[in-house]
Parts: sequence; structure tokens; C-alpha cells
Amino acid sequence: MPGIVDFSDSSQLFRAPTNEEHRDILLGIDYRESRLSNPPLPERYPFMDTGYPDVMPERSSSDSSSSTTPTPSRASSPLPFSLHSASSSETESNSPLLGLGRYTSPGESRWIWRNLGSSSPRRRKRDGRRWRTFKGILRRIVRHPLFPRQPLTIILALLVFTVFAISLTLILLYVLNPDKEALPWRAYCTIPPTTSVPPHYRDTLPYPYINSLPKVMPPSFPPDDLDALPPAGLFLAVFSMDSSLERRMLIRTTWAAHPRSRNGAGEGDGGMGTSRTVVRFVLGQPRKGWERRIQSEMEMYNDMIILPCSENMNSGKSYAYFTWAASNAWVPPVYFNTTHPVPEFSYLNQYTPAPRLAPHDPYFAWKDSASGHPSPWVRPDYVAKVDDDAFVMLAELEARMRLELYATGQRPYGMPYISSVSASFRVEASKMEPPTSVLANISTSLMVEQEMPRDGSANDPLVYWGYLVKEQFMAGELYGLSWSLVDWVSKDPSVKGLTRGAEDKQTAKWMGLHPRAAEIRWSSDHCWIYDHPRSGTVYSHGFLFPSEVSRVKKSVLAFLDKVSRNSSTGTTVMTSSTLLSLSHSSVSAFGTRYQQPLQEMDLAHSVEALVEGSNMSELQEGKSMSPERAWRTREGRITRYENKRVGGTVVVHFIKKHMWFLETALAFLEGDNFSEAELESLDADESRLNMSLASVWTDSSVFKPINASAAL
Repeated sequence: MPGIVDFSDSSQLFRAPTNEEHRDILLGIDYRESRLSNPPLPERYPFMDTGYPDVMPERSSSDSSSSTTPTPSRASSPLPFSLHSASSSETESNSPLLGLGRYTSPGESRWIWRNLGSSSPRRRKRDGRRWRTFKGILRRIVRHPLFPRQPLTIILALLVFTVFAISLTLILLYVLNPDKEALPWRAYCTIPPTTSVPPHYRDTLPYPYINSLPKVMPPSFPPDDLDALPPAGLFLAVFSMDSSLERRMLIRTTWAAHPRSRNGAGEGDGGMGTSRTVVRFVLGQPRKGWERRIQSEMEMYNDMIILPCSENMNSGKSYAYFTWAASNAWVPPVYFNTTHPVPEFSYLNQYTPAPRLAPHDPYFAWKDSASGHPSPWVRPDYVAKVDDDAFVMLAELEARMRLELYATGQRPYGMPYISSVSASFRVEASKMEPPTSVLANISTSLMVEQEMPRDGSANDPLVYWGYLVKEQFMAGELYGLSWSLVDWVSKDPSVKGLTRGAEDKQTAKWMGLHPRAAEIRWSSDHCWIYDHPRSGTVYSHGFLFPSEVSRVKKSVLAFLDKVSRNSSTGTTVMTSSTLLSLSHSSVSAFGTRYQQPLQEMDLAHSVEALVEGSNMSELQEGKSMSPERAWRTREGRITRYENKRVGGTVVVHFIKKHMWFLETALAFLEGDNFSEAELESLDADESRLNMSLASVWTDSSVFKPINASAAL
């Protein structure tokens, strides 16, 4: 009857389809019809060859018992899947995710759905095998008789494992750490280097890198004619980052501007030596959220440089800085006449109008600017960089770099040749025998360079100045390049490929690529560059002054003479005990945290205790000398600097805390020229002997007795 459904075959109608029937479903075939009558595919769908019909074919009378039923007024529904009809997008109809927009063979269908899976059967099988192997190993470990199962044994096992892990970590740190014992800084201060030949062109010193005692010692520093030489132009960049505002402010108000940093000790020179020294802060691109603060700081102080690179330490910031400096670094000209004429270097004919000054720029630059007709600025003799965790005495730095401009060949300034070799270093360089590997790389370039005529830049100094580490590179806390080297670094394409990695080591590699690498002066200072006493590194000891170094020289020379006389060969053998005595410090000890001599010390006494060789640094609990007496008998600044303007500490590095920075400032920028005991011995008027002091802190309560141990 019409409208009645036959459920006689309901068991077949509602059963679960088989795998073959699943395939028919994916192909758009009614699996029930396919199961009952499985005619060929063209017979089941005759329109596959003729296209999808516009309307469904009329049903025959045999299909229904009601042939007279009226035709519905609405159009018949379309088929479930459009197999060959045009769609809105051929891409969509051909997409495997739409799956059934076109006819696919069973093999092609299986390929499509297999590729839609997360992994192939082979990969799943391999992953399952690995997981079963891991579970098997874990099962064997857990079932082992020695595996802990009780709470007490589990705790003990965890403790043993923890001790093993910590021990292994400490052993690895010790093995991988190249600095295992303090360096013999006393020997460095006693025996200065006698040559500036690059390490690749001479016999490198073995550890602990102590120079052999020369027959003729280099002249003492400073020479008598230092102030007769024109001052060096120094562009010094402090590497900083956007969030280091406090450290930048400390630098601006201490060593970048303080008279005792710029003028030197005693009466100083009125800032003449550092009249061409400019300090600027160099940053990478500030992070989002810091742009406005950095812009405000730049407008206020006018001493910041933003490089066109992201902030980094060993990913090209140094190269970006030297490249920037080759075009944009300028310093004031020589404002006064000196006994020695200004050298005629090739880059001194480059000028630019005087820029807007920073608050800590030289006094002579401010005076020249106030005249209304400021002199144009010129190219610097040196471009240097320093980390913001370093404390620099500008007068000391400029004095040493000034002498390098007038040094001859590879000798220290004022030191004559001992041999009969020609005074021309070009002859010296040809007679040296660098290692074979180095000769293979540079012998050709040296011969070509010597034969080719040079332009006016041939007389420009080639200086690479800093602290030479392990005879390989200048330490990154402070090093400088002369202008010719900076200009070459910015232009040479081979340097551009050596910008990633430890920046100080990369700079040393640049120097090895220079066409005149053998003539570059690798000038190093191992005595007056060191780490803060509280840092505990191999480079740390107490704050050094010339008077203590003079005492160190006498004791070390006497010690070496005694050891050599007792030796059968007549030479000094560096034993462990010898190295220990040469690295001794009255303030700090390598590998141990600094402890002030007494528990209760006020700020002035605690800073004095950080001075190498001072009575305060040698105090001990129960010792007869009291802190008051040690303070009273301390050395004044005139005595410590031996009545000279310069000759002391250049850089104190590794100042990781602001309190350490303030301690360093107090030690080098504050203090009286004469102590109480010295005034009594001189029997003179204190007001006449005490020279005027320009103090960083105007509040005299900075030395009020307080307990400094808690603050430090």
C-alpha cells in the first residue's frame, strides 16, 4: 500500500556495515542496494556517462502501486553527492577533505585517506617498538632486587642521586673553567712587557704569561715629557642597554666628569690631557616600552648613541659600533700649544661643526663653545669601548694612549733599541719568524705590502690597546683601536663575516686579517687593569696605587733574585709556591667571598680596607693595631701617587653592584691629599697643604660612622 514501509528485512537494514560497505559509503554508493543487487557501476548510475541530470527520472509503475499519485508541486531534492556537476570552485570539489566531489577508485581513495593520517603505519610501528623497548627496560630496572621500594630506601636513593649530580656538575665546572688559580699580578706590575709585537709574530709566553726579566727595564711611567706631548683624541663608548639608567647616571656623575678622573692626582693639569676625550653611551635598539624613556634621556644628556641593530653582546654590536664610529665619531681639536708639535696624521684634515655638548664633556670644549665661535671637531686618534660595569680613570687612560701615538716601532715609548737591528720596524718585521701556520697565510701579503708604495696613511699609528688575555686577545672590559684600524674595519668585507661570537676574540681576529698585521702594536697593561676586590675572580685584588706597586717591585725583584741564586741553573723556576706568593693580595683571595677585616667597620674604614697594602686591609681580630690608628696612619693621595699626576689604576672591572661602584668612586675620587699622621710629620698648616677638592657628593655626612657591613 502507498505510504507503508516494509520492515520485513529489518535485520539486514539495521546491522553494522562491513569494511567493504564502508568503502561504498566513501564512494557515495548505497551499500544496502549494493549488497542486494550488485550490478556494474554504470548500470547503477547511468548518468555517470551523460552528466548529472537536471531532474530525477520518473519512476515506473512497477516502482509503486500508486501510479496515479499527483506529482508534487516542488522540485525533487538533489542527489546526496554531486559527482560530475559544476561547483562554485574546482579547488573545493577536488579537495580530499571534501572527499567525494568526484569519483575516485578504491586504490586512490585509500591513498588519500592514508595521507590524511598523522603518521604512516611504518612510523607508528617504529614508535610502538621504541615505546615497548623503553617500557621493557624500565620494567627490568624496577624489578631489580636493589631497586628501592620502601620509603626510607627511596629517600636515601634520592639523596645519593642528588649528591652524585652535584658532584658531577662541580667537576665539570672545574674542568671546563680555564681560570683555576689567581694570576701573579705582582710579577705583572714588576716586569712590564718590553715589546708590542703581535703574539702571532713572536714566541708566545707560556702560562702564567710572565715576561722574562730584561737586561734593561723599560722607562717608568709616566715619562717626564708626558705633558709636553699634544693630548690624544679619544672617543670612548660605554656599552649599555635600555634598562641600565642607574648605572649610566653613576658614570655621568663620577668618572666621566669628576676632576680627579679627568685632571689626575694632586693639582692635576686643569683638564688639558683629557680636553679631547669624549664619553658616550652606546645602545642597541631599545625594547618596546623603553623608546620614550630612552628618547627623553637622549634629549636631556645628549650623550647616547642608538646603533641600527638589536641589543646584544656577541652578535655584532661591537662591529656596528666601530662601523658607526668610522663615519660619526668626532672629538675636539687641540685647543692649546704644546712643546711637541701636533703630528701630521692623514685623518686630521677631516672636520665637522662642533656638536651639541654633553654635561660631562671636557671643560675646554665648553669654554670654546661659550666663545660663540666654536672650533670644528676632528677625527679621534682612538676609538675605544668599555663595559658599563667598569670604572675608568680618564686621565690615566688618555696618558697611556697618548704615548702609543709617539712610540717607535714595537718598543715602549722612550725605550732605545738594545740590538744593532735597523730602527725601521719594517726590517724588524721581516726578520721575525712567526709560526709556520701564520707564515703560510701572510708571507705573500707581507711581501706585496712591502713592495707596493703607500699613501699618506702609512704613517698613521696602528695600535690595539687593552689587557692581553692568554696571549690571544684584548679583554672586552676595555680596549681601543687607533683610527686607521677603525676605518679599515668598517670597509673590509672579510671583517663583516666575523661579527658573531665573543666580541673581544672577534676583534683580535680582525687584527690578524689586516694587510699590515705584523706592524700593529698590541700594547697591553696587566698591572693597572683588574677586577673589583669583592669579585673573587683570578683578575681581582685590592685597589692599587703607585706607592704600593713600588713596594711590590722591590719585594718581587728581591724574591726573584733569591730564587735564581738558589737554583742550580741560575734561572727562576715558577713553582706553585712561587706563583702563590706572586698572586698574594692583602685584600682578597681567589675563589672565596670577600670578608672585611673586622665585623664592625664604618664606611670610610671599609673602603680603606679595600686598598691593597693598606694598614686597614691587614687588620685582624685581636691584632694590636686598632682601626682608628690604621685610619690615622693611612697614606694620603699625594703619597699614594708619589707626587705625580698619573701612574695608577686605569680600569677597575667586574663591578656588578651599585654599592661596589660607589666604593670604587670613594677610593679613587675622594680622600684627603694628606692624612692626619702625614700632616703631623710635616708640621705644616693643614689649610695650606690640603688642596681644593671637587667632591662627587656635597654632603659631608658620607663619612659619618655607620655600620657598613650590612650595606655591603
